[in-house]
Amino acid sequence: MAYKVIWAPKSIITFENVINYLQNHWTEKQIKYFVERTEKTIHLLSNNPYLFRSSEKEDLHEVLITKHNILLYQVSVKERSIELLTFFDTRQNPKKKLKTK
Repeated sequence: MAYKVIWAPKSIITFENVINYLQNHWTEKQIKYFVERTEKTIHLLSNNPYLFRSSEKEDLHEVLITKHNILLYQVSVKERSIELLTFFDTRQNPKKKLKTK
């Protein structure tokens, strides 16, 4: 049985920020690629939440969506859910990604 996927408010905002950036600086092809990669990754997560590496911070996981974007998420075994926390630009200081809550 697949895990339920929950989008945290910050994940929605950061996802939209990536889309806005791509709209202003890239083409529709890159937007489509980012959205498809995100959807595929979320589907993989819902079926196997521990497929991707653990973050430095306890009980956080991260997955590379594109070479410039990481998705941080948290797994709740008790509720059988995955909470998408934030999308993080890999070009930023890595210490910032651990300040998700």
